Amino acid sequence: MTELGAQMHALVERLYPLCRSITGDGVRATLDIVGEYVPLQTHEVPTGTQVLDWTVPQEWNIRDAYVADTTGRRVVDFAKSSLHVLGYSVPVSATMPLSELRGHLHTLPEHPNWVPYRTSYYKPEWGFCLAQETLDALPEGEYEVRIDSTLADGHLTYAEHVVPGQVPDEVIVSCHVCHPSLANDNLAGIAVATFLARALAEQTPYYTYRFIYAPGTIGAITWLARNAERVERVKHGLVLACAGDRGRLTYKQSRRGDAEIDRVMRHVLAASERPHRITEFTPYGYDERQYCSPGFNLGVGSLTRTPYAGYPEYHTSADNLDFVSPEAMADTLSVCREAFTVLDRNRRYLNLSPYGEPQLGRRGLYDALGGRSDTKQAQLAMLWVLNLSDGEHSLLDVAERSGLPFDTVADAAAALGAAGLIKA
Repeated sequence: MTELGAQMHALVERLYPLCRSITGDGVRATLDIVGEYVPLQTHEVPTGTQVLDWTVPQEWNIRDAYVADTTGRRVVDFAKSSLHVLGYSVPVSATMPLSELRGHLHTLPEHPNWVPYRTSYYKPEWGFCLAQETLDALPEGEYEVRIDSTLADGHLTYAEHVVPGQVPDEVIVSCHVCHPSLANDNLAGIAVATFLARALAEQTPYYTYRFIYAPGTIGAITWLARNAERVERVKHGLVLACAGDRGRLTYKQSRRGDAEIDRVMRHVLAASERPHRITEFTPYGYDERQYCSPGFNLGVGSLTRTPYAGYPEYHTSADNLDFVSPEAMADTLSVCREAFTVLDRNRRYLNLSPYGEPQLGRRGLYDALGGRSDTKQAQLAMLWVLNLSDGEHSLLDVAERSGLPFDTVADAAAALGAAGLIKA
């Protein structure tokens, strides 16, 4: 997975300089790059469109922004980092004293050399974000303030990639594309989702997998509003974010708490013996709270490493390319692949010879296992599958009750099915 980790980190590097927001050309440029890795269907939703209880806002774009001293030196410069401007800042061109400018400046006094990430999506405002040590070094006097931005009717942009499955029932994988230069809080999630899509495309999955690249909150709400009639196809889902830091994995359960994806993630993380944490659902966080809103109540959980707001670098310039690790992204991708393998193979079966134990030897089932290093375990798995194939227990139930590896149980079910002893 080292090579995949390096490739994902390279994608994060390409996306990092772009100025993303909930709308605008930065989102489109991001999706154009992702589209080089997986084909995307892009959707443009006009400003003013009603989406559930929300309305698609005006589109924001920015070309340049700076604060310059009397010599013309830019003391705060958007060209150096997209974090330097308050997201969705309205245009401004003025000269003002530092005493007046201070009310529009945002810093992190507790981390004096970091730049914070701040936005004002739904309230007309303008501002700059800078390091506290930069602000402390500014002398009193006049400063030129310039934000060359537009806020006008346009579109909200999101995209989808679909990996066709054997059935139309869907698993959704959602990541947000609205943050500017923050490597862990959204870019690592985008990279893991993209390489997960590529891996699934090399298989013939059972479920259809739909990858959603959308701005946070308003993007997921827009997707749900536009897909309300077909959302019943969504059987499982996972929101990916904060996927590249070096912390332990954290799975946040769906609102249901007992959705199949919840059970699968709990099982896979426990079986892998990775350091991890399972948390209960709360209606705060990423877009799982939209998919799990009571009207939809989808079985969608959230996978992160260190959760949102759980690390000091969160929403600051310290969430940079050095903060995310190729190895951590590769590990997150591996867990996703393991989980979706279980999800794809988890079925309920019916024993077609339920009266007494069927004779496995004369059907060649024991002989077929002769070359396996875990022959006894595989034989035991067959007996467990036969015993619990009553149409009510899934293979995950069998694995958990027997204490056997899921793959061993699924392989046993495949062999029994081929011998005509069980059917899905």
